[in-house]
Amino acid sequence: MSILSASGPAGPAPVEVLATPARAGAVRRLLGNPVAVGALVWLVLIAVLAVLAPLLTSQSPTASKITEALAPVGGDHPLGTDGVGRDVWAQLLYGARTSLVGSLTVVVVALLLGLPAGVLAGYYRGWFDAVASWVASLLMALPAIIVLLVVLAQFGRSTALAMAVFGVIIAPGVFRLVRASVLAVREELFVDAARVAGLSDARIMRRHVLPVVVPPTVIQVSQLLGIAIVIQAGLEFLGLGSANQASWGGMLSDAFQNIYAQPRLLLWPGLAIVLTVTAFGLLGNALRDALGVSGRVPRVRRRGATTPPAVLPADEAAPAPAVDPDALLALGGLRVAYPGPDGTEREVVHGVSLTVRRGEVVGLVGESGSGKSQTAFAVLGLLPPEARTSAATMTFDGADLRGLSPAAMNRLRGRRIGYIPQEPMSNLDPSFTIGSQLTEPMRHHLGLSGAEARTRALALLDRVGIPDPARVFGSYPHQVSGGMAQRVLIAGAVSCDPDLLIADEPTTALDVTVQAEVLDLIRELQAERRLGVLLVTHDFGVVADVCDTVVVMREGRVVESAEAERLFADPQHEYTRMLLGSTLEDTPARGSLPASDLHPEEIAVPLPTAGGNR
Repeated sequence: MSILSASGPAGPAPVEVLATPARAGAVRRLLGNPVAVGALVWLVLIAVLAVLAPLLTSQSPTASKITEALAPVGGDHPLGTDGVGRDVWAQLLYGARTSLVGSLTVVVVALLLGLPAGVLAGYYRGWFDAVASWVASLLMALPAIIVLLVVLAQFGRSTALAMAVFGVIIAPGVFRLVRASVLAVREELFVDAARVAGLSDARIMRRHVLPVVVPPTVIQVSQLLGIAIVIQAGLEFLGLGSANQASWGGMLSDAFQNIYAQPRLLLWPGLAIVLTVTAFGLLGNALRDALGVSGRVPRVRRRGATTPPAVLPADEAAPAPAVDPDALLALGGLRVAYPGPDGTEREVVHGVSLTVRRGEVVGLVGESGSGKSQTAFAVLGLLPPEARTSAATMTFDGADLRGLSPAAMNRLRGRRIGYIPQEPMSNLDPSFTIGSQLTEPMRHHLGLSGAEARTRALALLDRVGIPDPARVFGSYPHQVSGGMAQRVLIAGAVSCDPDLLIADEPTTALDVTVQAEVLDLIRELQAERRLGVLLVTHDFGVVADVCDTVVVMREGRVVESAEAERLFADPQHEYTRMLLGSTLEDTPARGSLPASDLHPEEIAVPLPTAGGNR
C-alpha cells in the first residue's frame, strides 16, 4: 500500500501558504528605522541625480571657460564655476556617476573573488581552503595605497583600473567573512539533514548555506561602498584620476587650489562625499540590526562532512560472512577507526555485522559511546573525513556501498535510504518554511513540479497525524511543537518512498506520550511500505515496542544478536542482562557491571554527523 493512498483524499484543495515573516519582518524593521530611511533616501537621490545628469544640466562637466573662472552662483551656473571655468553643478552630478560606478566596481570584483572562494573553502575545507587562505593572507599584507599608486603609474590614470585592483586587494575581507559564516552553518544539523536527504552539495550551498552568508555579506558590502568612495576621492585629489571625467575628488583638488579665492567650492564635493559615505555606514548598521546579525560567529559543534572516509587496509578486514539473500542491508565485519593524539589509530567499531530485511525492524541498542551511531553513519556515508573504515561486506539491496562516490551516495540517501534524526528542531532549517523543506527532496529525487510536491507533502503531513497540514506546511520550525516537528521529519524521511529507514534515537527529545505516538507511527509506516528499519536507540522500552530483531553493542562490538522475543525472554550476555535490568529497575545503566570491565577510555568516540554522540 502506498503511503499516500492511506492519507485520505488524493488531491487536497490548494492552500494559501503563509508569508515569510522572517524576511518581511526584517524589511519592516529596516523601514521603521528613521536613520535607515534617511540613508536610503539620500542614496536613492544621489543615484537618481547621477542617472539623470544629462537631463538636469546642459553644461559639460569637463568644458572649461577661462573667462568664466570662479563665476558666482546664478545664471547658467546654479553653483558657480571652478578655477578653470567648469560648471560646479554639472561636475557634481557627473562626479556622482564616477563615484558610484567606481565603488560598485570595487564591490563587484571583491564579491566575484571572495564570495565563491569563501563558500567553497568553508564548505569543503581541505587543500582549497589552505591555498585560498594563504592567498588571502598574502593580499591582506600588501599596502593597498602603494599598490594602487604603482598600478596607476604603470598603466596610466584609469579610475576603473584602480578600483578593480582595489577590489582584488579587499577581496580577502569578503573571503574571510564568508568562510567563517559557512564554517558555522555547515556544522548545523539541518545541513546534515539535507545531506542525508540526498541533496547535492551545490543545492545545499545554494539553499541552506547562502541564506546564512548573505546578511553579513550585505552589511559588509555597504561598508565597502563607503570605503571605496573615500579611496577613489583620495586618488583623484592627488591628481591620479582620469582627466576626461568629472569626479568629486577632482573637485576637492581644484577647490583647495582656490581656497582663499572661493572657499565655497569645498562645500559641495565635501558634503557629497561625507553624506554619501555616512549614508552607507548608517545603512550597514541598520541592516545589521534589522537582520539580527550580531557579528559573532555561532558556536560550532564538531561534526563530520560528506568527504568519503579513508579505508582501512584490506588485509586487516574481517572475513566476509555469508550474506542473507533476502537482506536489504547487510553489514559484515564493519570497522571504524580514528587517528589518536599519539599518531596511532583507535578503533571505535570492531567487526560489526548485522542484517536488515524488508519488512523487518532491527534495533541497534547500546549505551552512549557503544558505537551504534558510528555504525549507522558508516552506512549513510556520513562519517567525519578523518575516519578510516573497512568492511568485508556492506551492501544495500545487493549493491556494494564500499567506495561509492559522493554523487552515487546522494542518489541513495533520501531516495532509497531515509533517515529520521533526533533533535527535530535542530534538523529543520529556521530560514525556510516546513513545506519548502519537505518539497525540496521530492522535487530533487522524484522530479515533481512545485504543485505536485506540495500536494504530496500535504498528504504526507496528514498521514503522519498532523491535524492541520495546510497551516504546518506554511509554518516555520519555531512555530510548531517538538512532537509535531518530529512528525514532519518522519514525513520527510518517507517522502520519496525509500526501502530502508534509519531512525537515530527518534524519540529521545520527546515526552512519554508523544514517544508512544511516534513509535506507533513508525511501525504503521513500516508495515504499509514493508520498509526495512534500523532503529538506533539506548532504550529497551522502545525496542520492546517496535523491534523484531535486536543487536546489542558494547564498546564498538556486537555482544548479542537475537529475535526480540527470545532476547527479552532469555538474554545470553551479561551486558544485555544488565541493560534489561537497568531498564526494568530504573537504575544507572553501568551499576551492575564491575568498574574494571567497562574500559571507559575505549568508549568515547568522535561526534558523528547529524545526530550527537552515541
